[in-house]
Amino acid sequence: MAEIVSIELDESAKPSSHPYKYTVKYTAPDEDLPDVLLDSTELMPRCVRMLSVVNVDDVVLVNYNPKENKKRGFWFKFLITSLKSGRGGSNVVEGDILRPNVGDIEDVVLQFPKELYRLERPNDKNRPPYDFDVDVRLNVLECDECSDQPSVQCKSCCCSVCGIKEDSKQAILCDECETAFHIYCLEPPLSEIPEDDYYCVDCKHDIDDVVLAGKKLRESKKKAKMASATSTTNRDWGSGMACAGRTKQCTIVDTKHWGPIPGVEVGSSWLYRLGASEAGAHRPHVAGIHGGQNEGAYSIVLSGGYEGDIDNGDDFIYTGSGGRDLDGNKRTNSVQSKDQTLTASNLALARNCNHPLNKSGAEAHDWCGGKPVRVLRSYKSRHSKYAPVAGVRYDGIYKVVKYWPEKGELGFILWRYMLRRDDETPAPWTKEGKKRIELLDLTMQYPEGYLENQLKKQEEKNSKSTKRKSEVLSESPNAKENRSPKKMKGDYKLPDDVYYLIKKDVLNKSQWRDLEAESEDHTDFLQRVESKFLCVCCLELPRQPVTLPCAHNLCRECMRRSFSCGDYRCPTCRAKLDNKDTFGVNDRFASALKILFPGRFSK
Repeated sequence: MAEIVSIELDESAKPSSHPYKYTVKYTAPDEDLPDVLLDSTELMPRCVRMLSVVNVDDVVLVNYNPKENKKRGFWFKFLITSLKSGRGGSNVVEGDILRPNVGDIEDVVLQFPKELYRLERPNDKNRPPYDFDVDVRLNVLECDECSDQPSVQCKSCCCSVCGIKEDSKQAILCDECETAFHIYCLEPPLSEIPEDDYYCVDCKHDIDDVVLAGKKLRESKKKAKMASATSTTNRDWGSGMACAGRTKQCTIVDTKHWGPIPGVEVGSSWLYRLGASEAGAHRPHVAGIHGGQNEGAYSIVLSGGYEGDIDNGDDFIYTGSGGRDLDGNKRTNSVQSKDQTLTASNLALARNCNHPLNKSGAEAHDWCGGKPVRVLRSYKSRHSKYAPVAGVRYDGIYKVVKYWPEKGELGFILWRYMLRRDDETPAPWTKEGKKRIELLDLTMQYPEGYLENQLKKQEEKNSKSTKRKSEVLSESPNAKENRSPKKMKGDYKLPDDVYYLIKKDVLNKSQWRDLEAESEDHTDFLQRVESKFLCVCCLELPRQPVTLPCAHNLCRECMRRSFSCGDYRCPTCRAKLDNKDTFGVNDRFASALKILFPGRFSK
């Protein structure tokens, strides 16, 4: 659909021809299309004659929706290229949508093959006059609910209370959700349409719920009615971790990610499992197995909660979940009360074994070919010398070697799994692993504000004693132990394997040097790398990275799409690029990114 926006005199026209040109602007289906300049021979009278017989190579007028092909749209010129017989005797009409100065749409199958109109030509003496009733051609529907039928009540396109399509002058729109109402259908009704903005009940905010500048955010109505809001107990609610929730979530990879998490190094430790969940190493707060029974297991936590668990470091025997009565407050001291079954998370872990699923158990001939499992060890594994002293620690990638059912000490069936380490990174308990942890400065990660809160509690406790505060703090064994040393910028040193790869990337030499100097530890370094080298087009770390002369990096495919319009400039700084055809992939930069973020480029 289009409209004439201007008419101008064509001085180059012949005396015998029409001396005007018309500037036409498209109004549908896309208002962003450029204006088109046409002469009188290209303006077509209204098409009113429907065709019952057509042939290949005929040009007709058809209804088509470029955005949603199966719905009714607007009217276009159409070149018929194929006529076929479909099911039930219907015709299948194929061809090309003709759009001058915009671009044709080829190989279109019409959804309304019976609505074919003859193209009218100027000065056609056989064209019928317009002094008789003509059926209006159907255009795109404004309302899919009622199909624009005037006799049908519709609460979607008319009054959302009564649905009657009358009294449009007495209707009002909500300025937020644009829902329509008759002013007499409102509760309470209005006598006239207000001059100010109008908001419906769902969009209007209670003035009591508005937080003014400088004021504190009010508690929700639901929370205000809870017992904890009116309780006078002195118990330190909110400082414990039993009911704590995540304050952030790992978005670097998908929740169903196999293998290492970029930025989470082997040997990383968290005081609580909540920290491991926020980092993406093991998402569940309580469950020991993270996975789906139709896909497999992504990670597990060794807590030593079942009899018969054996931990040899590089391999261990792990017991599945279930078979315990956890109703009430029995989570910590419940014993086995029934058989475990190969379902849910137990089935998920079994699917990681490189062997067809077997309900009776199986052993992989090539265990290295199984799906990877991230393994974390908890300090609760008291009988294991490989468990950390405190918190939970990420120990690398393991594979399921075999799984089988067996009777436990209480006579109930337990599902056992044997997992073996398959990770090139040295284990945290080895000499090499401990050296690597020290080199990367992988210290215990505490919840935000935890150390400050503990120190504050200690100071409050000491202030009540008879000793002087300074003497007690100096004698307190926890004061210095809990206070983490302040890290200084510039103290961080890159691991040797990363350092040599980065040193070869001469195109980004200055940027790598600045990142190392500004970083406090390895985690901080990875965050700065991700922020520094982000591709401005896809907002991800660049795949097949291209380093431009202006020192900005982007994906090769993003560069091609950016340059396809003919504007050869850097998408980041808009610097002009002369040698546009000589940009190749920076392989050394790509190798460094793969070492730093192994899970990001594994797909």
